[in-house]
This record gives sequence, C-alpha cells and structure tokens, in this order.
Amino acid sequence: MSMQIATRVDDEQAALFKETTRQLGTTPADALRMFISAFNDYRGFPYEVRLPRNDVEPFASERDATEYASRLALRMSDETR
Repeated sequence: MSMQIATRVDDEQAALFKETTRQLGTTPADALRMFISAFNDYRGFPYEVRLPRNDVEPFASERDATEYASRLALRMSDETR
C-alpha cells in the first residue's frame, strides 16, 4: 500500500527542483522518495538544521579562512566514514 503526499512551493522553486532532478537523472517524485527515506533513516533531517548565529565574525585573514575550511572538510570526511 502507498500514500500520496502533496505540498505547495512557489513556481520558481518548483522549476528549479524539476530542472535539478532532471540534471541528476532522476524525477521530482523519486527525489522526494529519497528524501523521505533518508529522513526516516536519520530519524530527522539528513542534514543539520539550525538557526543562524548572530555572533559570527569574519576571518582575520585569507589563510585563517583556508585553514578553517580544510579542518572542516577533514572533519566532514571523517564523519562520513
């Protein structure tokens, strides 16, 4: 047995979603099924959901930003293993 789930999004978002799924070689319906499956497997969103921080400050230098990005990429890589 299956159930139909429907939602409304604005036209621009719908068109972008449809085009992106086409480029990925899938359909909007399949993409939503994949999201629902991942949501259920994670028992929540399959990505971080949070409010923006108000205390964000710019990096002091480009080098600081690059080092931060490198550490973040390594951490994310470790988490996916």
